[in-house]
Amino acid sequence: MSGDRAMVPFANSDFWLADLGLEFLHWPKQRIVEEAKIKMRKGRPCKVLESVNPHPGAAGYTRVRSWIDAKTGKPILAEAYGPDDKLLKEFEVGSLTKVNGQWELKNLEMRNARTDSRTILEFNYEQKATE
Repeated sequence: MSGDRAMVPFANSDFWLADLGLEFLHWPKQRIVEEAKIKMRKGRPCKVLESVNPHPGAAGYTRVRSWIDAKTGKPILAEAYGPDDKLLKEFEVGSLTKVNGQWELKNLEMRNARTDSRTILEFNYEQKATE
């Protein structure tokens, strides 16, 4: 599912289906924002990426600005802008936890700038039994 069909709330939360798949990272128009004033997030150096929606809908995102960890290449924070070019939502990676020797995402937070609400997704992992 993509496009406007993915711009619907997931389980009555602030996350849209498109957010969960990081759909904006697959849009064809991407550019590194050299003039970005803030290039650090969560104490990590970042590249600032702007993704432009090739088919913006009446209620979806027109562009998303993301802070991508310069070392790992993973998104740390993203700001999604609506058709009026005002901040609509802000997505932030929460904490990490070590699971079976690998770092995994513990939680994600989505803040809706229009409704002043937020949703936190928490992930639970099973540890493998040690032999």
